[in-house]
Amino acid sequence: MAKRTTRLIARLAAATLAAALGGTALAAAPAASAAGRNGVCEAGEFCLYFNSGQQGSVSDFTGSVADYGAKQPSCFDFKGSGAGKGRCVKNAAASVWNRSSKTVRVYFNSDYGGTYQDFKTGAKGNLSAALKNQNASHRFSPATTSCKTDGTNGEPPTSILVYRVSLQRVDRVAFKTYVKNVLPNEWVPSWPRESLRAGAVAVKSYGWYWALHSAARTPWGQCYDVKDTTANQVYRPGSALAATSAAVDATWATRMTRGGRILEAHYCSTSTACGGWVTGDWLSQYGSRDHANAGWTHAKILKSYYAGIALSS
Repeated sequence: MAKRTTRLIARLAAATLAAALGGTALAAAPAASAAGRNGVCEAGEFCLYFNSGQQGSVSDFTGSVADYGAKQPSCFDFKGSGAGKGRCVKNAAASVWNRSSKTVRVYFNSDYGGTYQDFKTGAKGNLSAALKNQNASHRFSPATTSCKTDGTNGEPPTSILVYRVSLQRVDRVAFKTYVKNVLPNEWVPSWPRESLRAGAVAVKSYGWYWALHSAARTPWGQCYDVKDTTANQVYRPGSALAATSAAVDATWATRMTRGGRILEAHYCSTSTACGGWVTGDWLSQYGSRDHANAGWTHAKILKSYYAGIALSS
């Protein structure tokens, strides 16, 4: 996936990870009974270990747990011999062994929320850096998020998978909502109408391309189409503005293709600001402003920067 490291607009501060991934209410009754747990990882069980590499004390489970609990005597604890014995499992596990017949997903938050990591049947492994000593629940046979899009080169996707990097999660966002909440973070909203319209088509085309082509995975294995950072396009929910949204609405029917395929529409502040600039494949944001001020239409602006494209409705 292409990197775009130099941006035009000063970025909005992201919400802190702690606030976004804050604790949730304790579950009234965990699905996995504490009865029968003996601190031995046996066939049919999912086991959490205090240390990496399936070392230290073990806590064995036969079902899902929505909240491990944080205090004795009510928490799920490490029962096996070794380091960590008697400690509550919550925010203290480092590795797992899945001896059950189902995929098991370990979550950062209680109630099956936040960052997660999947372990297939028979898998042994360490928890990722985001989950090591930061685990609050697990679920047997979790629902999966489809990585496929309903979009084609002729029709835009109805939604896009956005990796919220600072929040360590993936959101499925309505595609038009995504474009409206990217444009004001990539173009100056006070710029001329035709510049904003050119930007709207470029932002939409870039996101559309990656919805069709991305095979990216988060560090914990979840699929996504684009990051919400300058690595792709800066997406900030709730940032849509009247001028930029009007530009998106006015150009929504426009499809930008090259050879019949949606264009991966790269853009940067100027032709010299971004490494990897290739004339004919990149658009200058400031250039779009200057051309719009000179009376160019958004179609003329786009065709002047992107070689060999077709604009169609």
